[in-house]
Amino acid sequence: QVQLVESGGGLVQAGGSLRLSCAASGSSFSSYAMAWFRQAPGKEREFVAAISRVTYHKDSVKGRFTISRDNAKNTVYLQMNSLKPEDTAVYYCAARAGMISGSVAEYRYWGQGTQVTVSS
Repeated sequence: QVQLVESGGGLVQAGGSLRLSCAASGSSFSSYAMAWFRQAPGKEREFVAAISRVTYHKDSVKGRFTISRDNAKNTVYLQMNSLKPEDTAVYYCAARAGMISGSVAEYRYWGQGTQVTVSS
C-alpha cells in the first residue's frame, strides 16, 4: 500500500507557471519510478512526464514542464511554465517499481488528482 497525495493545482492565466507536488508514503520511494499523467473532460488519460534515474517528457511539454524528485522528502514535483489552455486537466501522480513508463497500465499506485485550469 502506497499513498500518493497531489497538491499545487489551481487557476492560472496562459503564459503563467504552476508547481505541482506529490507526497508519497512508505520507505521505498527512491526505488520507484514516478510519473505525472493528466486527463481532460471527455478525453483519455495521457502521459506527461516520468522520472527514475533519468527523465522523460511528452513532446508537447518539453521545454515547458520539468519533472523532479526529492527522495529525502518522498516527493515528486512538476514545474509547469508557459502554460497553455490545452494544458487544462486533472493531473495525477503515479508510481511503479522499476523503470519509467508512459503507459497508464504499468503504474500500480495513483493519487486522487489535482485540477489545473489555464485561462486565456
